[in-house]
Amino acid sequence: MANLIYIANTSLDGYTEDKDGKFDWTDPSDEYFRFITNLVRATRTHLYGRRMYKTMMVWETDPNLAAESPLMCDFAEIWQAANKIVFSRTLETVSTRKTQLEQTFDPEAIRQLKAASEHDILIGGPELAAHAFRAGLIDECHLFLIPILVGGGKSALPDNVRLELELLAERRFRNGTVFLRYRTRQGGAT
Repeated sequence: MANLIYIANTSLDGYTEDKDGKFDWTDPSDEYFRFITNLVRATRTHLYGRRMYKTMMVWETDPNLAAESPLMCDFAEIWQAANKIVFSRTLETVSTRKTQLEQTFDPEAIRQLKAASEHDILIGGPELAAHAFRAGLIDECHLFLIPILVGGGKSALPDNVRLELELLAERRFRNGTVFLRYRTRQGGAT
C-alpha cells in the first residue's frame, strides 16, 4: 500500500504564497532542489488541483526550463514520467502527457489508488491537500520551511483539522531552509 505524501514549500508563518499570490521567495538552491528531486523520484503518481497543475506543467510544456541545467533536466524527466491526476471543475483539457482530469475529488477512489499502488503518491497544492487531510488520507507531510515571513496569503495547512504528527526526519540546508518529514497519526477532521 502506498503512502499519500503532501509536499509543500512554506514560509515560516505558514503560507505557500503571499497575499498577492506570489511564491518567488520559494526558489530553491541547488542543494535544496536536488533533495526535492530525489523525494519526487520515489513517487510515480502526482495529484494536483488546477492551480498547482498549471504551475507544474511547465516542466513538460517549456523545454527551455529543462535545458537550463542537468539538475533541472533531471527534475523535468521525473515529472514527465509520473502519472498525473488533476482535480478541477473548471479545467476543460490538460496540456501534458500521462495526465488525467477528474471533476471531483473522491476520497474512496484515492483510498483504492493507494491500495493498488506499489509506489508512494505525491499530493501537491494546499487546497487539494486540505480535502485529503479532512478525509484522513494523508500519510506523511514533507514541509520545507523557508526563512521568510510573508504576513498572509494561502495557508500551507488546512483549518479545522486536528491531526497529530510524528517527526521522522529533519534537515537544514545552507540557505536556512529546514526540511521536516512527519508521519500522520490519523485523527481526522474536527
